[in-house]
Amino acid sequence: MKPSYWDEATRRLGRADPVLRRLIRRFPGIHLARRGDPFTTLARAIVGQQISVKAAQTIWDRFVVAVDGAGEPVRLDPARVGRTRLPTLRRCGLSERKALYVRDLARHFATGALDPKEWPALPDEALIERLVDVKGIGRWTAEMFLIFHELRPDVFPVDDIGVHKAIALHYNDGERMDVAGMRELAVRWQPYRSVATWYLWRSLDPLPVEY
Repeated sequence: MKPSYWDEATRRLGRADPVLRRLIRRFPGIHLARRGDPFTTLARAIVGQQISVKAAQTIWDRFVVAVDGAGEPVRLDPARVGRTRLPTLRRCGLSERKALYVRDLARHFATGALDPKEWPALPDEALIERLVDVKGIGRWTAEMFLIFHELRPDVFPVDDIGVHKAIALHYNDGERMDVAGMRELAVRWQPYRSVATWYLWRSLDPLPVEY
């Protein structure tokens, strides 16, 4: 489902920025879309860190069978994942560190330390702070989660390599722009920096990424 702010965002960005106006016209009819529940989305992000998409999917499929005993369910139970023994998680292909990270994430959900019902009331930075309290979740992963799962409209991931590449390509004659310059550029995109970022990503890879 299209985010409620999407059409207004594309209109405002198109008026404010000729580059984005061109990109928005170049990629009609596509938009951000949420996939999965919060726990599953974050667990998949941890599993997929620093490995190929294919390898991540293989490990994820084994992980789901190990903790659920069947094919992938609609939702994984954090309490069950948190009780899963480390040797069982290691046999799925997870490193010891990632196995510990996934259990830490599960326990944050099971104990209510991470409670999705509270998130709508939290500003972006407050939610990022809660997410990075989980072992294995850094700021970039938290920002991706806010953009792709929470559909927050004004997240600007200045450490993302794709954002750096797209800004260099479209705004700085192919030269990498420093973070201060990127932040200054992005002021014109507020309060829809997530949407601007999404179109910058599309300029590098037309197929939308799902998290």
